[in-house]
Amino acid sequence: MDRLKGKVAIVTGSTSGIGAGIAQQFAAEGAKVVICGRREAKGQAIVDGIARNGGEASYHFMDVTQTDSMEALMKDTAEKYGKIDILVNNAANVGLKDGRVDELTLEMWDQIFQSDLRGTFYATWCVLPYMREKQSGSIINIGSMASCGGDLGSTAYACAKAGVDMLTKSTALQYGKENIRCNCVRPGLIVTPENENRVPQALKDVFLNNIMVDRYGKPSDIANMCVYLASDESAYFTGQVVTVDGGLNAHVSTVGEFRKMQSRTW
Repeated sequence: MDRLKGKVAIVTGSTSGIGAGIAQQFAAEGAKVVICGRREAKGQAIVDGIARNGGEASYHFMDVTQTDSMEALMKDTAEKYGKIDILVNNAANVGLKDGRVDELTLEMWDQIFQSDLRGTFYATWCVLPYMREKQSGSIINIGSMASCGGDLGSTAYACAKAGVDMLTKSTALQYGKENIRCNCVRPGLIVTPENENRVPQALKDVFLNNIMVDRYGKPSDIANMCVYLASDESAYFTGQVVTVDGGLNAHVSTVGEFRKMQSRTW
């Protein structure tokens, strides 16, 4: 379990959910992990759990909407560990209200873009000098399957995450010759300890009827992909947007309905 041995990783928004799962898996693979977010008690609990399992981690406050906290995170991490090898841009305020185009206000649109796209951009902007100095690094953006196609709601969120897809490709192109890679992971429905009781069963059923495998996603499914992208195993893999959704977006949209009808085609 040493695929990330000797590497220093920052995982934003890692006090719970997918981010916590990524951080825990990174630590299990030998990385020194910086847990960051706004909730210190939850962050410290993740740090303590990693330590109990023999890993190394520390907590640092970060608010994805505050540029000074992002700058301090990168500066303090580099000073403490001497380098930054991996940045996972996971933090996003998924609790922000969203809806149809005619239901959104400019304020709502701006809030979601600030959290979900601007924050990812600025974290990348802040970490690049440290990675360029070492001529090495892996940036992993956490996107969303919402950017795969149109939806009945979540308009601003989907547009922001589509922006993350393109930011990924631009970053990979512009800094690849300096041995800095950038990839994006788009999760499907991931059931976490925090959201399990809040996801309606009807929604779970819709997803499960369209997922190719026989279960929902878990944080470890995203974490395993991130370990690969953070490791030297993926040295020739960059500029890619990888959807980890149990095959949800790999088939025609009518599959779920045909399954209900027990039919293979029209």
